[in-house]
Amino acid sequence: MVKVEVLGMILAGGQGSRLYPLTAKRAKPAVPFGAKYRIIDFVLNNFVNSGIYAIYVLTQYKAQSLTEHIQRYWRFGAFLEDHFILLVPAQMYRYEELGPVWYRGTADAIYQNLHLVQNHAPKAVAVFGGDHIFKMNVRHMVEYHYEKRADITIAAYPVPVEEASRFGVLQVDEEWRITEFQEKPKAPKPLPSKPHLALASMGNYIFRTEVLFELLEADARDETSSHDFGKDVIPKALKEGYRVFAYDFHRNPIPGQEGPNLYWRDVGTLDAYFEASMDLVKVIPEFDLFNPEWPLRTANLFSPPAKFVHETGDRVGRALNSLLAGGVIVSGGTVRESVLFRRVRVNSYSLVERSVLFDDVEVGRYCRIRNAIVDKNVKIPPHTEIGYDLELDRARGFTVTPEGVVVVPKGYRF
Repeated sequence: MVKVEVLGMILAGGQGSRLYPLTAKRAKPAVPFGAKYRIIDFVLNNFVNSGIYAIYVLTQYKAQSLTEHIQRYWRFGAFLEDHFILLVPAQMYRYEELGPVWYRGTADAIYQNLHLVQNHAPKAVAVFGGDHIFKMNVRHMVEYHYEKRADITIAAYPVPVEEASRFGVLQVDEEWRITEFQEKPKAPKPLPSKPHLALASMGNYIFRTEVLFELLEADARDETSSHDFGKDVIPKALKEGYRVFAYDFHRNPIPGQEGPNLYWRDVGTLDAYFEASMDLVKVIPEFDLFNPEWPLRTANLFSPPAKFVHETGDRVGRALNSLLAGGVIVSGGTVRESVLFRRVRVNSYSLVERSVLFDDVEVGRYCRIRNAIVDKNVKIPPHTEIGYDLELDRARGFTVTPEGVVVVPKGYRF
């Protein structure tokens, strides 16, 4: 195979159990987001917009829809050997060595595929997660990695101390060399200069290729290891004196975007997913989908335009402060502060507000829906209410989150 300078490896095998039922039939990176995207699209766009075109996507859990999405809609030209986005399912490649095991952790997923790294002999390997919503000029982080002569560079993001227990927490010196790494500590250490904040690992790494091999081969031999980058590999690298640096995500420049790059969301719970979706419909959202200098590619399904039908009396098709994908028809109903995916239909006299409706949802006449996420292929009968009587919603088998968001599973039949 042809050599590349930077090889991208995306960890996309996440189960996403806290997003159930949205992950009942799909992996977390395949969950739809923002009217037309899937979560995996954002890290793929980060690599492609950064000029990194050699990318492996490592899959494992319920990967069928993720596989179809990438195979169909993320393809480069056939004559560019160093331009590829390829899926790598768990396939027991090291069966003779490890026995019949799937990926045992984030580090083991890369270890079982080191032959792919070896094939391309890259100068650096970018190991990123596939389940966060953010924009990042990865090339800028790579250049920082080179400037620091780093063995490992970890993207870092300041978070409130009270939230830091969910992350790996970093301590750095004045040059941003990491001096200490705590994986999900109960009592996170704050930044000395900002005691209300802690420096969290984003789970995105740049490795010098030789160091990646050294560390992962040693980790594979360690029978006490959980084979995870945060729990095992990074602490071991620090203990053994490797040059490990933090990269300040807020310094990351996005072309066409004013101000610092502050947006990074782990939509790992239903409430976090809903909150991030509602941000998109604000007049000035934190996450900008409309920056032409940082295009966000996804499936091109050649959908027809969105359409608004009827304007007589109180039978008016309208959408206010909302995102609508192609093929949506608002036929005499009202949509407020909502995200509607492809081919959603809202029929006359119905009200949909502060809700997310996935592909091919149909809302019958005289319905009222609020604070809801409705997965694909659900036909809601006329006069149905969702989000008004939470006990009734629970009795129907819907999930109701701690914040009162009602989630209707894919293909639900009333």
